Parts: sequence; C-alpha cells; structure tokens
Amino acid sequence: MTLMPNETRRGFLGLMGAGLACAVTPAHALTTDQASALVQKSMDEVYAVINSGQPPAQMYKAFEAIFARYADVDIIARSALGPAARQVSPAQFAAYKQAFQGYIGRKYGKRFREFIGSKIEVQSARPVKSFIAVTTVAYLKGRSPMEMEWHVSDKSGKNLYFNIIIEGINMLASERAEISAMLAQRKGDMAALTADLQQAG
Repeated sequence: MTLMPNETRRGFLGLMGAGLACAVTPAHALTTDQASALVQKSMDEVYAVINSGQPPAQMYKAFEAIFARYADVDIIARSALGPAARQVSPAQFAAYKQAFQGYIGRKYGKRFREFIGSKIEVQSARPVKSFIAVTTVAYLKGRSPMEMEWHVSDKSGKNLYFNIIIEGINMLASERAEISAMLAQRKGDMAALTADLQQAG
C-alpha cells in the first residue's frame, strides 16, 4: 500500500473536513441581523401605508400585500385551520388561504392604523430553537409604548415571519381559536368558512 506524503494527507483530510462541515451546516442559515432587517423592512412599508392618507379599504389591500410579501401565509393559514387542514382538498385550501390572507390584512390593518404618527424600533433579536425572535417597540402618540415580538424563520426557503405576539397576545394561538370556532359554527363546511372570511376582519 502506498502512503500519501504528509502534505498531501493533510490537504486531503482538510478537504474532507470542509466537505463534512458543508454537509452539516445549513446552506442559508438565518441570522439575527437578517431577521431584524426583514421585520424593519415590513414595518417601514406598513408605516408608509398608514401615513399615506389613503381610504381604509385601500390601506387594507396594501396591508394584505405586505402580509403576503413578508409572512409565511401558508404556515399561518394551516396553523389557524388546525387538523382540518389535513382533510381538505388542495383546491379548498387554496381558496381558504386566499380568503384568510385578506381577512388578516383587514383585521391587523385596523390594528396598525393605531400607529398613525408613531414610530417603531427594533430592540433586539435572539435565536429561539428553529427561529429568530425579533422584539420591536411601537411608540404611540398619547399611549404607552406597545411591544411586539416577531417570529422569523427560513424553513420555507425564504426569510419570513410566521407569528406575531402583540402585547402578549399570540397571533397563531388566537387565530387558531377563532378559525376553529368559525368552522365549528358552520359544521365543518369549508366553503361557508371561506365565503365568510372574505367579509370578516
């Protein structure tokens, strides 16, 4: 058996080590800076809308577009629907997801209108299990500052937020409770739920 010279062996082992490192390191690991930048960019767009003086209906459409751009709508919509998400057809889910997106745009758009004339700042970002938690504070006119925590992940292949906690209220948990109650009231009728979500919020 022919032995490799020391230099060659070291080089070979170095290449193997680099290959193993690449194999176990995520190709696009999300950083706290990237998560913070995503939240800041989305909130900058929200502020541009709320300070634009547009009529509410136009503002809610703009908020829906921002939500679709920066949020993992698929994950949020599935989580809100709960176990029923595994039982509906792809076409039913697609229709529901589109209606849910508009519903969220209107519902949280109304909440964001409270921020007119205020400012928001990213305070911190920290890794939490498989996501980054970004804390922001909104400084509102005539009110105490409002803390919001954004959960950002790259599991979908893009950097997107999948949950917001506003003053301790968890969006995923509250929407799941609300959508579950709406579906139960309609005796599991997905078409009825979708139709009502198109008007809700």
